[in-house]
Amino acid sequence: MKEYGKFAFVLLVCIVLSASLVAQQSPTAKQLVGTWKMVSITLDKNGQKTDMYGPNPQGITIVDRNGHFSRLISRSDVPKFASNNRTGGTPEENKAAVQGSIAYYGTYTCNPADKGCTLHIEGCSFPNWIGTDQKHLYTLIGDELRESNPAPSTGAGSAQVIWKRVR
Repeated sequence: MKEYGKFAFVLLVCIVLSASLVAQQSPTAKQLVGTWKMVSITLDKNGQKTDMYGPNPQGITIVDRNGHFSRLISRSDVPKFASNNRTGGTPEENKAAVQGSIAYYGTYTCNPADKGCTLHIEGCSFPNWIGTDQKHLYTLIGDELRESNPAPSTGAGSAQVIWKRVR
């Protein structure tokens, strides 16, 4: 009878730990609330991986408890405008700025059962995304959030993003 008790205890511990791990891997909206700093962003296109925003991308995502988010991603090496005037950039400077960054905001809804959140995009520096919904898949372990975007702004491939919670 003692062996049965030990087995039951071990089984219970395994179930609790498994449930805890699943909860960490399938984030709820509440778990996403906060500020997240980008660690990396890669594009996987037909098995070919590239750094979408260079080797040292910069980015931040802010998620609030009322269902709103805001995100900015940029290359760390976008050249400054020689004119020091945002509206006075040369065609080359403007191209580098547009291709080297993206910013968008809106609302979100999460479904932990399928490890996803749908971003309802209200505004974006890439106008084609305005008014669209995008489903992103998430895995959360501790303070690291892994995100998969199957429809990146490049039009092909899948973007893989790693975020770190800002404390």
